[in-house]
Parts: sequence; C-alpha cells; structure tokens
Amino acid sequence: MNVTHLVCAACGRQYEAQRLLNLCTECGKPLLVRYDLEVAGRTLTKEHLKGRRADLWRYREVLPVAHDENIVSLGEGWTPLLRAERLGASLGLKELYIKDESQNPTQSFKARGMSAAVSMAKELGVKKLAVPSAGNAAGALAAYAARAGMEAHIFMPKDTPRANVVECEQTGAHVTLLDGLITDCGAEVARRKDAEGWFDVSTLKEPYRVEGKKTLGYELAEQMCWTLPDVIIYPTGGGTGLIGMWKAFDEMEALGFVDSKRPRMVTVQAAGCAPIVRAFEQGKRFADEFPDASTTASGLRVPRAIGDFLILDALRESNGTAIAVTDEELLAAVGEIGAAEGIFVAPEGAACLPALRKMQAAGEVGEDERVVLFNTGAGVKYLESFGG
Repeated sequence: MNVTHLVCAACGRQYEAQRLLNLCTECGKPLLVRYDLEVAGRTLTKEHLKGRRADLWRYREVLPVAHDENIVSLGEGWTPLLRAERLGASLGLKELYIKDESQNPTQSFKARGMSAAVSMAKELGVKKLAVPSAGNAAGALAAYAARAGMEAHIFMPKDTPRANVVECEQTGAHVTLLDGLITDCGAEVARRKDAEGWFDVSTLKEPYRVEGKKTLGYELAEQMCWTLPDVIIYPTGGGTGLIGMWKAFDEMEALGFVDSKRPRMVTVQAAGCAPIVRAFEQGKRFADEFPDASTTASGLRVPRAIGDFLILDALRESNGTAIAVTDEELLAAVGEIGAAEGIFVAPEGAACLPALRKMQAAGEVGEDERVVLFNTGAGVKYLESFGG
C-alpha cells in the first residue's frame, strides 16, 4: 500500500491513513486519498501492466487496500472501450467510442466504487454498511457486502426501478423504500447510523468509492494506448466517476503515463434534475439543491451532490461544459444507440448522445476529435422507463 495520507478536497486538512473516516471534520467536505507515486511507479509501469489481472485491481499500487486478503472482488473493471463506427458515421465523427460499464458484475459502474469501499471497510473492521441509493449503487453494495460477509442496509426511493430492489433483496441486503428522493434516503441513513452501528458509504461521504471509480481513467488511457481522448461526455448524478477520472489523470501524469493535456470534460444531466448544469451556467462553484427533481434516469435524480465543487472545477479547468437533456431525448437515444451499435444502454448513458449533438450544433466538437461516451449501466434494469 502506497497511501501516505488523506486530504480534504476543500480546506486541505490532512488525515492519517488506515483510519475509518467519512467527511472532513473541519468543513464537512469530501476526503481524497494521496499516494507516494514515486514508490508506486517503481512497479506500476506500462511494461509491468502487461499480463496483469483483467480487472480494476491491475492498478494495485494506486488503490488503498494494504493487504491483498482484504480485496473484495467480483471481477469488476476492465470493461470494453467500443468503437462506435456506425453511430459515429451518422454524426460525422471519425472516432467515437463508448466505454460500456454495463459489463461490470452488477451491470453498472457502481461495482468499481463498491469493490474499493467494501474492501477498505473489511480492512478497517467494519461489519455493517449503509447507503442511500437511486438504484445501481444499492445493487453493488448488496453484492459486495454479501461477498465480504457483511450486513448491507439500503435506503431507496419507492420509485426506484424494480430490478434494483429485487437485486438487493436477492443478495441478502436489508432494503427500506422511502417516499422522497435520494437526499431523503441519505438523511435517514445519517439519522440512524450511529445508533445502528452502520458505516455510511454514501457517494463521496467516504474516501474510497472514488478510488475504485478513478480506474475508469486508468483504463481509458491504457485502452487508448496512453493518449487521452479529446472529449469525455459523462452522465452525472453524484459525479464520483468524473471526479475519479480527473484525479486519475493527475496521478498518471506524475507516473509518466500521460502528458499534461486533458480531455474536455462534459457533464450531462437530465433537464428535470440539473443542479450542476445550472451552477455551471451561473458561474458558481457550488450548486444549490435542485427543486422538485424528476427524471426517468434514476441515477441522474440527485438534486444535491456533495462533490459539486470538484465536478465544476474539473469542467472549468478542462474547458469543458455542462449540458441538460430532456427525458424524451435520452429515451429516444437508448433505441438509437441500440440499433446502431447493439448496446442496450441505461437512460443515463444514453443522455450522452443528445448532449453530443448539442455540442456539435454549437460547433464545440470537431469531426477529427476523439470522443468517448460513458454508458454507466445496463438498460435492462430500467424496463419501467420504456412503458408497456
């Protein structure tokens, strides 16, 4: 393990490693893990990566678990980066790709974060985990907690897709459905966690889910022969994946894997729940809670993200942008992507396509640029979104 310390992303306060931590005790903002990258780079090299295990733990030197026996894995990560030739041709783009996270063990990118978070919880002696979730994070926590022999206590809105609820029930979790949004579920976890003895693994309220998610950035670079794309279009609820990739790019530059050039990072949100888009357009660093949040893309129904400033910082530093699309646009895109490329994407992932079209209409993407769309989950989990 090459972890040196943890640091608050906002105020900079440092914390020692190998302790059970949630948010910064000074300012209540997320903590990030720091590594001795000089030591990590002695064995984490392009040459050494050849022949390593085909999951996210191939990047072992920049992941936080100290002892291999504590790794809780179902084979997550190393998902395909697919060249979307027909879809790209229809858009007039020469190099369009889809990073297909639906091929993770629990059919979404949430498996990455939960593998890291549950592994660290195991290492630090936790027995009971709790999470508020709009769907896929719940399924991932339930699976990885079962794999680790831990209790999982899950709180989801009553209108969460049925597939997510069944998934959690069938992997042994304690499931509670509440009236309201994910923020209401988070408040319930916060209210009960101390009395119940739960460790809260909410998005960015513990430091390790983002470490699993950052492997998206390492994989993308490795799969593109260590040249990052020009544009990354990412559906954003809590934003851990985007924050994680941005962190990974800096680590990889320090390791000598990539240069200082960064992709333009693009956040996509649903028009019915677009706090990051609104804050970006208003020039704010923090996003106000979005009122009356509503969208069929349940993973985007996050009215307030604790990592809002980290998302907005990455967008601005990369000369990126934030775009809102309607439910009608994103649902139509599910079928368009499926018919063109054979991938049944989640509504959240599909939202990237109308966002790309809006960028093209504004002259913000060139035909020769390499563009990556992120499909964060499997469409089969959202059957209610398609009627019938």
